[in-house]
Amino acid sequence: MKIGVLALQGDFAEHKRMIEACGHEVQLVKHAVQLDDVDGLIVPGGESTTIAKLTGNSTDCIFEKILQRAQDGMPIYGTCMGTIFLSRDIEGSSQGRLALMDITVRRNAFGSQKFSREEVVSIPALGAEPFSVIFIRGPIITKCGADVEVLAQVDEGIVMARQGNLLATAFHPELTSDLRVHRYFVRMVEQYLHDKRTSTMSFSVEPQLQFV
Repeated sequence: MKIGVLALQGDFAEHKRMIEACGHEVQLVKHAVQLDDVDGLIVPGGESTTIAKLTGNSTDCIFEKILQRAQDGMPIYGTCMGTIFLSRDIEGSSQGRLALMDITVRRNAFGSQKFSREEVVSIPALGAEPFSVIFIRGPIITKCGADVEVLAQVDEGIVMARQGNLLATAFHPELTSDLRVHRYFVRMVEQYLHDKRTSTMSFSVEPQLQFV
């Protein structure tokens, strides 16, 4: 198994460390051709408007390739900015995004950087022990489609959700020492590879890359 981390900007090094701590190889992805060699992809936190500009200026077709791999069933996990980039709708914004996941997000839902915080949240999908979540100018998921499973919430709204082969968190698990979110994603990749080998996959993701 090899998991890719989109390394155009953001905290990709921290995700690389977490996946390696889970015992798996990591490919830092900067070009479309590298996506052929990975079994899953993490879109890290960073600046969503910056990555949006890259979608419109890229001559490498990397974002089109991500859409293709998603349609083929490859698991993709977005954290913070990655969640915004995966979302179908962004409140008050038409910025570029992949629009893969049937969710609506609100950017900077916790306020500016000085309001960054850490709190303990129950995430049953990760086990009985609560998870310490870190929010840094994070988004909130305000609306989910019928096929989206809500995995965690705080007072402000939904902060973790899954839709088939797509996973999103509004927080930064890569800034903790707790590997459970990354292990959860690794299990998604393992299931994808198992289904791929047994040819039982059935995916209905309809990519809708939206450029501005």
